[in-house]
Amino acid sequence: MDVTLEGVSKIPSPPEPLSAPVFDSHCHLDIMVGNRQASSGDPVAQAAQAASASVRSILDDSRAVGVTRLVTIGYDLPSSRWNAEAAAEHEGIYAGVAIHPNEAHAATPETLAEIEALAGRAEVRAVGETGLDYYRDWAAKEDQHASFRAHIEIAKRTGKALVIHDRDAHDDVLKVLAEVGAPPVVVFHSFSGDPEMAKKCAEAGYFMSFSGPVTYKNASYLREAARVAPTELMLVETDAPYLPPVPYRGKPNAPYLIPLTLRCLAEVKGVHPDQLCEAISVNGVTVFGEW
Repeated sequence: MDVTLEGVSKIPSPPEPLSAPVFDSHCHLDIMVGNRQASSGDPVAQAAQAASASVRSILDDSRAVGVTRLVTIGYDLPSSRWNAEAAAEHEGIYAGVAIHPNEAHAATPETLAEIEALAGRAEVRAVGETGLDYYRDWAAKEDQHASFRAHIEIAKRTGKALVIHDRDAHDDVLKVLAEVGAPPVVVFHSFSGDPEMAKKCAEAGYFMSFSGPVTYKNASYLREAARVAPTELMLVETDAPYLPPVPYRGKPNAPYLIPLTLRCLAEVKGVHPDQLCEAISVNGVTVFGEW
């Protein structure tokens, strides 16, 4: 994704509000508000932070278009701590806590013990994002597998949903889940598989969360996967500040852009957006519990 700081003050305009409420199943509020210091190698985070968002303003902007609740996701220990606190302080926010596969080298026994302690908090409803990432070589595969397996067990012990980051690792992610035994609720965040992968997830009862790329012209395979995915196993997300939907590629993403992705999914499924909002909201209770 080509994102620069030039013109980031011109953040995307709000889309037409949804007429039924829905929620964002995966975003990174800590990055959006600047809690994480963006490096020169992370222009998306730099752009998001330049927009000077606050948790309250993000919530207000989201609710104005019908996105009433958010799940903010951790990727290392500091972000997991921050997101748990944000969820405790703000109504309408839940948190996920985990060590991202790209940071798997940091998944020490002591760190995983704290992740498990955080996962036991009432406002934390997910263990994630965890999983496997073969696109980047930032962490050795053996470290990623060990961390992924440890997080699966944490999800089982705490009774929380498992939120999976799966990048270029579909077969191995499914294999690990089958070998270790998946927890009752599994979510493939920013689902990136093809229709065949969607069928496998559906057969296993895994939820598939679709994000901005489903709107991209060159991602017909994602739209076909969404067409295959049972509505009762679908979620929608932003992964904000990453992966903005069309027509805002190259801009920082935010939860208030969910309507663009939701309407694309509704068109693919051949249903009214209100109907899909209702189904996804029901799925959200199944995955994350009552709000």
